[in-house]
Amino acid sequence: MGDVTKGGRAHRRAVNAVKDSLRDLNIQLSLLNRQFGAKVELKDADWSCLDLINRHGPIGPGALAKLAGLHPATMTGILDRLQRGGWITRERDPEATDRRAVTIRATRDRNPELYRMLSVMTTRMDELCDRYSQEQLELIADFLRRTTEAGQQATAELAD
Repeated sequence: MGDVTKGGRAHRRAVNAVKDSLRDLNIQLSLLNRQFGAKVELKDADWSCLDLINRHGPIGPGALAKLAGLHPATMTGILDRLQRGGWITRERDPEATDRRAVTIRATRDRNPELYRMLSVMTTRMDELCDRYSQEQLELIADFLRRTTEAGQQATAELAD
C-alpha cells in the first residue's frame, strides 16, 4: 500500500487530484452559468448578483456589492439591468436615516422561470447524490462549505 500519511507522496497526489477536480468543476459551472444566463438573457455578473439577492435578500446595494466583490458603480449598472428585466425591485427604506437608501428584492414571480432552467442540473445532482450515504453527503457538504470559506478568504486577501 502507498504512503498515505499527510506529508506522503500518495497524500500529495490525492490533494492535487482534489484541486484539479475543483478547477474542472469551476470551469464547468462557469460554462453552465454562461449557458443558463444566455437562455434568460443575464450576463454572468448579473446572474451571480441575482442569485446572491435570492439567497441573502432583501439586501442593500452596498452589502450586495461587497458580497459580489464588485465596485458600487458596477453594481448600479447590474441592478439597472436586473430591474429592467423584471428580476428585482428597488424599494426606498422609510426607516433609513439616509433618504437615498434602498432595499433590493428579487421578484419572486420570475423564480419559476429560473427553476425550470435549473431543473436539468437539479435532476443530475439528485441522481448523483442518490449514490452516496447520508454520512458521505454530510462529509461532502462540509468539504464544500470549507472550500467556499477558503475561497472567500482568498478573495478578501486578493482584494486587499
